[in-house]
Amino acid sequence: MSERIPLAAVAALGLTQVIGYGTLYYSFSILAPAMARDLNWPSEWIFGALSLALLIGGLAAPAMGKWIDRFGAGRVMAAGSAIASAALAACALSSGKIAFVVTLIAIEAASNLVQYGAAFALLVQIRPKVAQRSITYLTLIAGFASTIFWPVTTALQAHMPWQSVYLCFAALNLCVCLPIHAWLAFNAGRSRKEASGGAARHVEPGLAPSIRTPAFALMVAGFALESFVNAALLVHMVPVLSGLGLGAMAVMVGTLFGPSQVLSRFANMIFGGGLSQLTLALVSAALLPSALVILIATAPAVPGALVFAVVFGLGSGLSSIVQGTLPLALFGSEGYGKRQGQILAIRLVVTSTAPFVLAFLMAGIGVQWSLAVAAGVGVAGALAFIAIGRLAGMPDRSRGALGRAET
Repeated sequence: MSERIPLAAVAALGLTQVIGYGTLYYSFSILAPAMARDLNWPSEWIFGALSLALLIGGLAAPAMGKWIDRFGAGRVMAAGSAIASAALAACALSSGKIAFVVTLIAIEAASNLVQYGAAFALLVQIRPKVAQRSITYLTLIAGFASTIFWPVTTALQAHMPWQSVYLCFAALNLCVCLPIHAWLAFNAGRSRKEASGGAARHVEPGLAPSIRTPAFALMVAGFALESFVNAALLVHMVPVLSGLGLGAMAVMVGTLFGPSQVLSRFANMIFGGGLSQLTLALVSAALLPSALVILIATAPAVPGALVFAVVFGLGSGLSSIVQGTLPLALFGSEGYGKRQGQILAIRLVVTSTAPFVLAFLMAGIGVQWSLAVAAGVGVAGALAFIAIGRLAGMPDRSRGALGRAET
């Protein structure tokens, strides 16, 4: 009899992911103007501080991965909730620019301990055989973080200063996320003990030892290039659409991105069980440059921009899933946390610089040529996943090994 998805654990973890992403990431863009006024900084300096924090957090990610494998993802996430709460409170109480930047770095470092990288590892440690589908369910729930926390943060800011909002968010991480992560840590530890006393429950690597090193390098490159396109366009989506002549319609078009992300995750949950994780990774990577080509070819027509937003959202939504499931399918569950830390480090370094690179390109060569360059980067990411398939001798040799989803 096949293992069942740990629905209670997925639901509980989904709640902490919504809170984690909402309080530690999505709220920042809403509160940034008030932060800039209080610190007497231009807004771009505030976002520059965030980029610095993301970069330093990325450099610390490999250590996080090792801690997950050594101590268990649940314990790391419980500690991360406590650190996140303290960092949010310290940022709210910071009295100067240096203190603000230091506490912001602490917030982003803590986010690595409680967000997707750690959460995926926890699901692998609880029930590795069904972790692929568990991750899909989790990303579906967590996809509502921005939908919930953008309006919640806006409503709170209308009645209190940003410092009080951060103190409220610190309380959420301490009083909601910490107990849940502690409970999940206990369950994960019990699952490990049960596994050690019975049949092996870990997931075997889907690749031969001789090709794992080049395949891992290609996978990380593919994820990094995909993240570059995703991060660059997310920050500049409205300015890009406006620069292409969409005018007031730019904001309306941009609002389709979030629902499209959730739609892609829901569709994968219902219909994606027969596809390998490498195929899903290739589809995800191919959708991003395809969306950019559609936008370049149709601008400034509104219907084309609408199609762009939907296709781009579909690719981005799938990307969140395969960044958790593909490493498991290709390299197995042993050492999963370490690999997630390495992937996260590269991804955060790339995403922290991508918005600045695209802004520089748009100022130098214009919006359309900048989008063409971004599309080329996206195509290179898709080619990396194709190269992994060639290494593995797809489709016959590795059809099941490359990660058919457990049903």
